[in-house]
Amino acid sequence: MSEMQGFARIKIHAGKLEDYKRLAAKCVEVVRTKDTGTLQYEMFLSEDGSECLVFERYRDSEAGLEHSRNIAHLMEPLLQVCSISGEVCGVPSPELREALEKQGVRIYAPFQPR
Repeated sequence: MSEMQGFARIKIHAGKLEDYKRLAAKCVEVVRTKDTGTLQYEMFLSEDGSECLVFERYRDSEAGLEHSRNIAHLMEPLLQVCSISGEVCGVPSPELREALEKQGVRIYAPFQPR
């Protein structure tokens, strides 16, 4: 299986920055303590605190699915304080593709010029 890379784009609702930070810290803790195939998970907050970018890399599709399962309990609370969109780069397994499509995540396959 191939490595998967992802980018989450988060728009934080007005007045919800501290709630977002609390939930984001829980996501980081889950990655550190439960994810076994997460290679990179970095968050970058805009200067005004209205947006956050999350760069994610996973060993393979199964590691991406594991991460999704591990943070599933945080998604509903997160969606109360922010909106999330994202992109994934790589060749996901059918299971990961289905999960990503349900979340509205765009998938980008590797470009291979001829």
